[in-house]
Amino acid sequence: MGWAEDMNDHSTSRTDVLRASPPMFESRVLDALSRVHPSVPVLIFLPAIAAMAAWGLSERSVPATLALALGGYALWTLFEYWLHRIVFHFEPEDGLGARMHWIIHGVHHDHPNDPMRLVMPPAVSVPLAAIVFGLLYVIFGEGTAPSLGAGFFTGYLVYDMMHYYLHHFRPHGRLGRMLRERHMRHHFQDDTRGFGISAPYWDEVFRTSPRARRSSQ
Repeated sequence: MGWAEDMNDHSTSRTDVLRASPPMFESRVLDALSRVHPSVPVLIFLPAIAAMAAWGLSERSVPATLALALGGYALWTLFEYWLHRIVFHFEPEDGLGARMHWIIHGVHHDHPNDPMRLVMPPAVSVPLAAIVFGLLYVIFGEGTAPSLGAGFFTGYLVYDMMHYYLHHFRPHGRLGRMLRERHMRHHFQDDTRGFGISAPYWDEVFRTSPRARRSSQ
């Protein structure tokens, strides 16, 4: 049995006990909005991605659309890494900042097995997606933004689904086991490392890989 299996067996009872996270808000409506079934991002973003791809194809050739979509996906991977590292793990010790951190990401670290708080709520993801696409449109224009957006939001959807999968399933393939081990290390060993969930190579680039720490010891 490997290190990851030992760690996961050790953490299973803890995460099962902490599976149901407490209410975030006194308002039942607001708290309900903070709990999301993992199918919801697929239902919202898959049609949006298809629409952006069709829009992109109406503006560019197939090869150009694919190239731009790949660029959008690469942009997402950097966004994922830095969002997780800088925003999600900005941890004020008290006051409103501490409260905001707990709502944004702390609750997930305290209750990592809660299936209803593993994907981003639409109340956050949809406005954020609108802002991102608006910026892409302003910066790159109508001919380029849709294809970039299709790739970017495909990356987001892959990330959200992968995050859910890594917490609730045990991958059998080598790549899946590696991704799960790295993410479990982030949760249960050192949350200052392992920020790339769907794109762990950025941890290698920016020297925040769990493996980088082990090799330096």
